[in-house]
This record gives sequence, C-alpha cells and structure tokens, in this order.
Amino acid sequence: MSGPDSDPGPEGAGLESAGPQGVGPQGVSPQGVGPAQRLDLAAYLPYRLSILSNTVSGAIAAIYEARYGLSVADWRIVAILGMAPDRPLTQTALCARTRMDKVQVSRAVKRLLESGRIVRETDSADRRRAHLRLTAQGRAVYDDVAPATLAWERDLLSRLTPAEAAILDTVIARLQQVADEMAASS
Repeated sequence: MSGPDSDPGPEGAGLESAGPQGVGPQGVSPQGVGPAQRLDLAAYLPYRLSILSNTVSGAIAAIYEARYGLSVADWRIVAILGMAPDRPLTQTALCARTRMDKVQVSRAVKRLLESGRIVRETDSADRRRAHLRLTAQGRAVYDDVAPATLAWERDLLSRLTPAEAAILDTVIARLQQVADEMAASS
C-alpha cells in the first residue's frame, strides 16, 4: 500500500545503493569524507540496520502474533523474562535490557498483565518497587515461541557461510560497543 505516510523503501524512493568497499554512489566513505555530504538513505548505516531489523522482526513476529496475538514489544518482554525465570525484573530493568523506551515497555507490560502472561509482585524491602515474572501461561508461550524463533534464526544464518556468520557476529558486537560508548559520551 502506498500513500503519503507510507515508506516506499530505498527502491521506491529512487535512492541509489552503496558502491564497492562501502563507498556510496557520491564517493562518500563511511567516515563522511568525500566530495558530497548528501544523505543517501540506501547507503546510510543506521537506516540500513533499521530496515534489516524491521524486516527480520516482522518475519519472526508473524510466528508469535499469529499464535498468541503478541506484538514485538510483548514478545521481547516475554523473551527477557523467560531467559531467567528465577530472576524477576523491574520495568526499568526491562527498558535497559530491551532498549525500548518506558512507554513501549509500560504498554507491553500492561497488555501482558491483562492477558495473564506476567504477574507483578511488590518488593517486600521497597514497596515502591515491583518485579515482573512470567506466569505459567507466559512460560508456556515462551516455551512454544522460543524454539520457533531460534529455528527462523538458524534458517536465516544458514544462508551465510560460516565465515560470514562469524564476521557478522563480530561486527555487530563491535558496532554495539562503539555505539554504547558514543551514546554515553554525548
């Protein structure tokens, strides 16, 4: 569907793709040095990562949305809580681990509480604080969905060579480290 609010993507917007060795079509290197300083979204790393993330998240979301009516934010909360069921987390901790903002986490928590998939327990030492954990129903969702999402990931990565997969893992970890450092210093 297209319209004034739709995102046609790089192809629909007439954007050019990056050329060899990471140099964009206008001769701009990844460091921004070159003859032109025009933003080309098709070659702009944050945009490309966002598009990739949205594509992958959307494909995986089809699994848990169809089975349980979960949104991406809902599943991220279930997945984080499901990874360490013996350690309930606060909403603040969920924000930090998912990198979602407080509003997204709050809305997802509300939906999951209403659906009976998580429970909120007041901290006995500090009554202002609440911890969230999966209920038996939430655990069943996690136990059903996690293997399906892991299978999807295996299928995706199987289309890369082992060397490409190793490089991808290294580059993602390094980019996250650098981005965290840059965000902390700004």
